[in-house]
Amino acid sequence: MYLVREVFIAKPGHAGEFAELMKKEMTSDPKFKGYVLLDMVTNYNKIVCEYEIESLAAWESMMMKYRKEAKDKQSEEKKDNKPPKYTELYLTGKREIYKIL
Repeated sequence: MYLVREVFIAKPGHAGEFAELMKKEMTSDPKFKGYVLLDMVTNYNKIVCEYEIESLAAWESMMMKYRKEAKDKQSEEKKDNKPPKYTELYLTGKREIYKIL
């Protein structure tokens, strides 16, 4: 079992909007267990998303599925190659993956 932690610093004034977008994405699959956390004491505008995965292969599969769905949605809407909304709302981000002992 692994814990995935994605840490973002949102653009000033957009932390709430970014957190809501992440929460909506995480709750779209009822079988998915994850949390959106707002840091109360460190960097301003810090949003953390955490979720558990069974294996690194499962994580890779989930990411490939997400990319395919995003690409399909984009081609259905015939957007003019605009990136997803969330990419406009953060300054930096990183992903950490921990093995749960």
